[in-house]
Amino acid sequence: MPGPLDGIRVIDLTRILAGPFSTMLMADLGADVIKVEQPETGDPARGNGPFLSPEGAETDEQAFSTYFMSINRGKRSIAIDLANPKGREVLLRLAETADVLIENFRPGSMQRLGLDYEAVRTRNPRIVMCSVSGFGQTGPYAQRAALDVIVQGMGGMLSITGEPGRGPVRPGASIGDITAALFATIAIQSALLERERSGEGQYIDIGMLDCQVSIMENAFMRYFTLGQVPQRIGTRHPSSTPFQAFQTADGYVVVAIMGGGTDQWPLFCAAIDHVELMDDARYLTGWSRTQHYEELIPVIEEAMLQKTTAEWVEVLNEMGVPAGPVQDIAQVAGDPQVNHREMFVDLDHPALGPVRFTGNPIKLSRTPSGPRRVPPQLGEQTIEVLTADLGMTEEEAAALLNEGAVA
Repeated sequence: MPGPLDGIRVIDLTRILAGPFSTMLMADLGADVIKVEQPETGDPARGNGPFLSPEGAETDEQAFSTYFMSINRGKRSIAIDLANPKGREVLLRLAETADVLIENFRPGSMQRLGLDYEAVRTRNPRIVMCSVSGFGQTGPYAQRAALDVIVQGMGGMLSITGEPGRGPVRPGASIGDITAALFATIAIQSALLERERSGEGQYIDIGMLDCQVSIMENAFMRYFTLGQVPQRIGTRHPSSTPFQAFQTADGYVVVAIMGGGTDQWPLFCAAIDHVELMDDARYLTGWSRTQHYEELIPVIEEAMLQKTTAEWVEVLNEMGVPAGPVQDIAQVAGDPQVNHREMFVDLDHPALGPVRFTGNPIKLSRTPSGPRRVPPQLGEQTIEVLTADLGMTEEEAAALLNEGAVA
C-alpha cells in the first residue's frame, strides 16, 4: 500500500541529525528520498559510533554506524562532488525531477556553490526548498556553528532542566535537533499543500534556535506576563502538584494530577492513606497545592515509599489517577503497549541480517507509514539514480564516475 507521500521526491543534502530525521519521516510516509552525500566520506554521521559489524567481518571498514542507521532508513544514496561543476549539474538535474530539496549547510554555502533557491527555482519553479540551520539564514548569529546542546543552552532549555540549586542538565534526547526536524517536516508539507493552490514552490528557513524558543511557550508566557524567570525544578510541574516522579520501594513512578475541579486529588489522597488532605483548603487545586509544595510533598514522598512501582501503577490507574512507571530503555523495548503500537520494526539488512528500528508514531487508516528499507550504503544507488531517474546511458554515468563528479 503506498504511503501518503507516495509520488513525492525529496532531494536530501542534510547531514548529522536534524535534517536526516526530517527526511526519514518523509521516507516513512512514502516519499522517495534521495540522499546526496560527499564521495568517500559521506554524511559525517557515518563516522559516529557505536558501530555494528557483520558476523565474520575482518576490518573496521565493514562496520556500520548505529547512529547513522537510526535516522537514515528508507532512503537512496547517491554520492555527488558538489565542488565539481558536473556534479553540481547532476544535482540541478535531480532538482528538476523533485518536489522538495532540503539542506543544512552553513548559511551562504549553497549560494557559493551556485545551488541556492534562486538557482534551483530557475530549473524547477514548483520545488519547495528548505534550509535548516542553527540560527536561521538571517540575523547576527546566522554564520555561527550550532549543534543541539548549543541551541538548547541559548534557547533556555538548559536553564530550566535539572534539579533545584544544581547546574544545567541536557535532556536525554537531542531536543534541539529533533524539534527543528519536526518543524521542517511540518513546513514542507504545508508548502506542498499550498503549491496545490498556487502552482508555485517556495523557500523555507528553519532556525534551530527559533524552534527551541517556540517549544518553551509556557516559560516565556510566565516571563512576559508575570515577570517570572523560570528555574530548574526537577521533574515537577511549575503550576500543578503533584505532577512529578516519586521514588517508590523499588524504583520511580510518575503521578500527574492537573488543575482543580476533578476527583483525582481526593482519590489520590485515599490511595496514599492521607484522607485528611482532601478538604484542606491549602490543597484544593493544583495551583494552590503548588503554592504549598514544600509542606505537601514530604508527606507524599513518604507515602510513595510504601509500595513498589508496579503496585502504585496498578492502584492509581484503577482509581483513574494518571500514573506510570519511569522505565529504562530496555523496559520500554519490552513494553506491551509500545509493541502493540508497532513502535519497533525489524528490517533485513543485507550485511547484518535482521535489525530492529524504531517505528513511526503516525498511524493512518488508509495510507500506512513506517520503515520500508534499511539505510543505504554510501553511493549505493548512484548508478540507479543516474540511469533510471535521470535517464542517462550507462556510458554517460560511467563518464561521470571516471571524472569524479559522482561516486
